[in-house]
Amino acid sequence: MKRVLAMALLLAFAGAVLGGCNTTEGFGKDLKKVGEKVEGAAEETGGTDPR
Repeated sequence: MKRVLAMALLLAFAGAVLGGCNTTEGFGKDLKKVGEKVEGAAEETGGTDPR
């Protein structure tokens, strides 16, 4: 039962992610935006290494 629920949640999540961008090109653009946001946040915090 847990396995079925996990698979259903995974499929729903994948559908939502892929439904948000209609093409592979759109997915690439979305991924690029996420990378830019992460890079900007790292620069704002000084890019310190938490180790």
